[in-house]
Amino acid sequence: MVEVKRNSSNQKVAVFRNVDTNELIEKDFFTGCINPTSKPVSVIAESGLGDANGLMDVNKYTLQHNRYENVFSFGDAVGFETTRTHNAAIAQNPVIKNNLIRFMQGKELNGVYDGYSYQPFLLGDNHATNFSHLHDFEPAPLNHTIPHYGFLTNRYFGRYIKMVTSQDSSYSGFTKNHGPFMNGYVSKEYDEPEHNEYLQEKGLDPQVLVHPSKRQIAPQ
Repeated sequence: MVEVKRNSSNQKVAVFRNVDTNELIEKDFFTGCINPTSKPVSVIAESGLGDANGLMDVNKYTLQHNRYENVFSFGDAVGFETTRTHNAAIAQNPVIKNNLIRFMQGKELNGVYDGYSYQPFLLGDNHATNFSHLHDFEPAPLNHTIPHYGFLTNRYFGRYIKMVTSQDSSYSGFTKNHGPFMNGYVSKEYDEPEHNEYLQEKGLDPQVLVHPSKRQIAPQ
């Protein structure tokens, strides 16, 4: 973003420059949220656990460290490309719980994180829409289901506030349960790697879940 100005209708307009083509793009807006360039967390960057960007060098499917198999990480610390949201951490929660337990039991990891991340897009004081994606920023099934204008954005804003309140209360209530999203019902279970539907759908070899130190490369 290189400039903020107002047009003839007194709307706020943000001017962006494409860093590849130098093309200038203008976009009117009501509210802006600017996230400055992040810096690596020193405790990770100096520990030898970080990647080139100073974030945890973990497998994006299993959340296991790519060098140290007894280290797992989730949430904002992960080094793979994703949108780091509270809901992404919640989606990673059952995966890391499952895989950490299986690792301690000497079993093969089978929990797979599909890259799900979600966040609301606030369109004003009481209007919102939704944004969600999987790995490689593939749109999730309910991505942008709400139009960016009209009464539905107001209805969704109210639903979003209730959902967040309930979700956060459940997530941080210190009540003994199996964690989101199964909570008090049953711990989430995963198919064995050779039967995992996500890997099959993406055409991925089950070996992508195996730690590099133990991975067997299939003959070409």
